[in-house]
Amino acid sequence: MNLLNAITVGFKEIWAHKFRSILTMLGIILGVSSLVAMTALVKGMENGMREALIAIGGLEKVRIEMQDIPTEQQHLADQAVGLTVHDLYALKASAPLITQVAPEMRARNIRVTKGGKTTEWANIIGTWPSSLDINQHVIDHGRMINEVDDDYARNVCVIGTNIRDQLFGDEEESGRLPIIPIGDTISIGGEPFTVVGMFERYESETERKRREFERTQPKAQQSGPARSRGWGGRGRGGDFVFRMKNSTIYMPLNTMYLKFKSAVGTNSLPDPRLDVINVRIAGIDQLESSLQQARNVLMHTHKGIEDFSFMTQEDWSKNITTAISNARLSGGIIAIISLLVGGIGIMNIMLASINERIREIGICKAVGATGPSIFIQVLIESMVIALLGAALGVLASYGFVRVLELVSPTANAPVITPAAMMLAVAFSALVGVIFIITSAVYWALPYFFHLHLDYAGVTMLAILGIVARFAGR
Repeated sequence: MNLLNAITVGFKEIWAHKFRSILTMLGIILGVSSLVAMTALVKGMENGMREALIAIGGLEKVRIEMQDIPTEQQHLADQAVGLTVHDLYALKASAPLITQVAPEMRARNIRVTKGGKTTEWANIIGTWPSSLDINQHVIDHGRMINEVDDDYARNVCVIGTNIRDQLFGDEEESGRLPIIPIGDTISIGGEPFTVVGMFERYESETERKRREFERTQPKAQQSGPARSRGWGGRGRGGDFVFRMKNSTIYMPLNTMYLKFKSAVGTNSLPDPRLDVINVRIAGIDQLESSLQQARNVLMHTHKGIEDFSFMTQEDWSKNITTAISNARLSGGIIAIISLLVGGIGIMNIMLASINERIREIGICKAVGATGPSIFIQVLIESMVIALLGAALGVLASYGFVRVLELVSPTANAPVITPAAMMLAVAFSALVGVIFIITSAVYWALPYFFHLHLDYAGVTMLAILGIVARFAGR
């Protein structure tokens, strides 16, 4: 019997016992669908967790921050100058593994107002144009600050959408689409600044879905005095990274220094120190070498005083990997148990099928069929059941995922991957092979111990019937 005939006989056997075959495949269908759906949920969760990591600059971004002088260097404290613009130029000139550098000089406790409206919180930063790429910002309207703005210390700024919403009105709540404040003037610490650009809205997939879902719902009427509902509200909630980026105001570095840092240091002296130096390295595989280059340069510019430290996102990425691995392991164990239960169902049904077909097996043996050929036929039938159940399970997984999306419309979208489907189908086929071999061994053991004489008797009767038929001719 060739392979095509064996597969055809397998389908005929399934069609002849429809209800029994459906019950047999049910365990495989549930196991495969749960494995694929679980993998899709975990993949969606992983995408959501990595969104914020990418938004903050990814693994290639490294922050250089000021730190306390080590104890053994305390006698050099009066010589420590902190991070300065000289460090920026030194890194650009002497650290080839660092592809980009950008300073951050922050203004704290400064009010941002417009026509009587004040922001709750603003991340006000003096920087260079390179911050756009290093911090993964995207200009939605207008332009980024440029070198000319910095050279002339112009009073220009680029704002995030949260700043726009608080000072010019929330375009979704007001119904005015769009609100683009390019060319308008806002007050930062009492100084007038012209808005020359606005970043796009940054939000996680969960936050975006929640915002779109709220559009379809009737607005709840707030009772009592007007008030802020805190950081969990729409436009201010979600991940801290997205909230911080949406609340950012960029201005030229020289403008920040001249307007807000030239007379705020100790005894009202100028404070030229930078809060942070952001650098982008050539590649994550060169992280150690890049950091060593940067340290060598800074140790030289700081005259051997190690009053700086490096901050990477390695721990963040490692925590994401650990969480995803744990989720996959726990979900995979549950799905594998379901597949094993389906395999036990295949074994029981195939044992029953063999018992029903003892006379047929005896006739096949009598006309010359070998034991291996009969075993291959039964194996193919079980494989047909397992693979058909796996195919139905893959289709059912799409239904499960769709139901999950309807039940939780604001969660991260599950992502069904081809690798998950191939793994589920391969495992279901493996389960079918293992359990049909188990059933074959179980069925064959009585012959070895001469305990199943009725099978042999039936076979002999079949053989005698065939001989008598031929003799009668």
